[in-house]
Amino acid sequence: MNPPATVDFFYEFASPYACLSALRIRGLAASCAVAIRWRPFLLGPIFRAEGLPDSPLNVFPLRGAYARLDVARRARRHGFEVRFPSTFPRNGLLASRVALVALGEGWGEAFSEAVYRAGFQQDADISSPEVVEALVAGLGQDGPRALAAAASPEVKGTLRAETEAAQAAGIFGAPSFLVGGELFWGDDRLEDALDWARGRQ
Repeated sequence: MNPPATVDFFYEFASPYACLSALRIRGLAASCAVAIRWRPFLLGPIFRAEGLPDSPLNVFPLRGAYARLDVARRARRHGFEVRFPSTFPRNGLLASRVALVALGEGWGEAFSEAVYRAGFQQDADISSPEVVEALVAGLGQDGPRALAAAASPEVKGTLRAETEAAQAAGIFGAPSFLVGGELFWGDDRLEDALDWARGRQ
């Protein structure tokens, strides 16, 4: 039997569009027998390399205003709620490091979904260690242990490497999906990426 096709899912916890994909990708992938490799990374270094001091949704106000409407509209289409937090963007560094720990232990997908729900449905401050620790505990895991592991040089180095891998692949936003060498960007390209992985391009 051939192994399932794989999609690399690059996501950044500050991205509302990545939230849309994260909250639906597991169900879609299971329905078409595609494996998902969850890969948290940071957009800040990528934006700075392009000369942007902040999220493009803040740098370009018209784009930001549109995105606020568009994200809510797309979420309703998929049967859930997503809204911009009161502070945007929120720093996802700690959550990304904890996600790497969680992914290595088999609960990273559920943790990542919980972070997005906290940030984009409950307006929680996902940069707060207390908030992140509570999310870990809510999944039945040891919060202090996970945060301690996330502070290790190994995990910090892995997150830097994932961000560098995203840059090397030509990724400039989140969510992004890599299928082999083929890049798809945006929540509205999630289904296209899954189809490509299944050989239906």
